[in-house]
Amino acid sequence: MGRLHRTACILIAGLLLTGCEQPGGASTRVNLEEQNAVMAFALSDQIEANEFSGAVTVVTGPDGVLGMEAFGLADIGASRPMRKDSVFWIASMTKPMTAACVMMLAEEGKVSLDDPVAKFLPAFKGQKLLKDGKLVDPARPITVKDLLTHTSGLTTAYATPAGQPSDTLSLEKMCDFYASQPLRYEPGSQWSYNNPGINTLGRIVEVVSGMPYSDFLETRLLEPLGMTSTTFWPDDQELGRRALPYARDKESGRLVLGRTHTFREPYSDPSRTAIPAGGLWSTGEDIARFCRLMLNQGEFEGRRILKPETVALMTRNQLGDMSKVSFTPGMAMGLGFHIVRDPQGVTESLSAGSFGHGGMHGTQMWIDPVRQRAYVLLVQRANFPNSDASEARRTFQKAALETYGK
Repeated sequence: MGRLHRTACILIAGLLLTGCEQPGGASTRVNLEEQNAVMAFALSDQIEANEFSGAVTVVTGPDGVLGMEAFGLADIGASRPMRKDSVFWIASMTKPMTAACVMMLAEEGKVSLDDPVAKFLPAFKGQKLLKDGKLVDPARPITVKDLLTHTSGLTTAYATPAGQPSDTLSLEKMCDFYASQPLRYEPGSQWSYNNPGINTLGRIVEVVSGMPYSDFLETRLLEPLGMTSTTFWPDDQELGRRALPYARDKESGRLVLGRTHTFREPYSDPSRTAIPAGGLWSTGEDIARFCRLMLNQGEFEGRRILKPETVALMTRNQLGDMSKVSFTPGMAMGLGFHIVRDPQGVTESLSAGSFGHGGMHGTQMWIDPVRQRAYVLLVQRANFPNSDASEARRTFQKAALETYGK
């Protein structure tokens, strides 16, 4: 993008976004602080259409952030603008970080991908399969790899009763519940997105490492990467920077305040269970650090966190030609990461072999190892029909490639 075009983007983005009317008469105001507003301009139509209230976008290379923007509102009611350090519930973007913890233990020889889950969690021994209305023995027990690839067949039910928060039971009790339920299909036979499977991985981390899952994640991943604003329990200061979740009202089309899943408040309460499948809160800067770790094949600022061969394994198709994998066409599954096999539609701006993960409220991180770029989009939209297939994601990645691509 040329200098004149970029300058025009700044001016037009300001004109478009400064007066975007939101519910309650609030106006969206763009924070341009020393930024070129390329993404603000690219996504202005999305904000005008009330697809989301505001966003933080980050484009990073292996050596550092290339561009970061914050625009729109983090809190519509208070007319509080989005900031570059705004805090988001990243939901299922927690999953690749949990997978990284499991793979650290695999590197140490303490866990094998082919290990049956029952080796670490005896409650899973003898788990039955529900087939044609009858309980039968599965062809084989579920393995660690099945959990990492969403092919375990575990129940998708919450361990807590309907209407109760999901973070009130320990991981041990959650897994006892999962183990007590019959498998839905033969392990390894099909892909079906499964939060209980990732929570089970968190419990395996606890059993194998001898420390709480959250402590392992903190000491082995978050602290070495300097992800100081990433936590399961955001404190008052972090919650003061929180981007609130909004849902689009079906009748009016306006954004109305939503909920952050079924977590118990206050979110700062450390007695809440750290949910491996989706409990983390984070910022654009922190997620960019995790992306750089993966771009650099497991190394961050001279420190080795994962072996290159481990990163290669995590980001390689593990399911062959299995049909109906992931949430958009042309995808495959690695170990904790979704992989772009055939770029198309929402993934059109990514290279084949790109990998990443999204979250329930529209957050996205995608890493392109061919172009050596990673793209982070943070929004808090509660009822996207398919958060992985949002037009916001497609538009952002396209603009990011045009501006920062190689």
